Amino acid sequence: MPGRTAYFSFLESGKPKEGETVVVSAAAGAVGSTVAQIAKIKGCKVVGIAGSPEKCSFLTEKLGLDACINYKDFNTQEKMSEELKRVCPEGIDIYYDNVGGYISDSVYPLINLRARIIICGQITQYNGQLDQPELGPRFLHHILYQRATIQGILSRDYAGRMNEMVAQMGQWLKEGKLQAVETCVEGFENLPEALNSLFHGKNVGKLVVKVAQ
Repeated sequence: MPGRTAYFSFLESGKPKEGETVVVSAAAGAVGSTVAQIAKIKGCKVVGIAGSPEKCSFLTEKLGLDACINYKDFNTQEKMSEELKRVCPEGIDIYYDNVGGYISDSVYPLINLRARIIICGQITQYNGQLDQPELGPRFLHHILYQRATIQGILSRDYAGRMNEMVAQMGQWLKEGKLQAVETCVEGFENLPEALNSLFHGKNVGKLVVKVAQ
């Protein structure tokens, strides 16, 4: 499912062009790490946002991202905005949003003309806050002035097109252009702990639990 989500949502809603700047939040996650790699395949400059120095090193050194921001070092909108300006001096053409919150608030003022914003997740709001979300800056004027688009996506929208995705992603894997990234936890008894770790950012890539040999 993460591969399907990443492939179709980024290519069809993001419409990436070579040389554009792409920012991916939760870039070390299952969907984010796949989106970031596809963006590099398409010739984009890719900036990831992740939650530890280790994750940022993995993204830049192993997956080839151009830069990565550890959001824990830039834990306010003002700090994040300044760092995004530094690493994206030419603005942001595509923002792949997995988190929402102040990180997304920091991106909107930096979007370029005809920017594309893809909403895949809002993990900062999942702790009982979807019905009463945090209030953030009013951002729609940035969308208006830059004639940008915002598109929400769900994996099930592409369920009937799996063969198309498998053919292309499989080719990229064979060519070494794409890596399958996962964290494996041993033992069914560790399932609750593994599930909880998703909300603490402990995994890199897809989190799987191995229940037997």
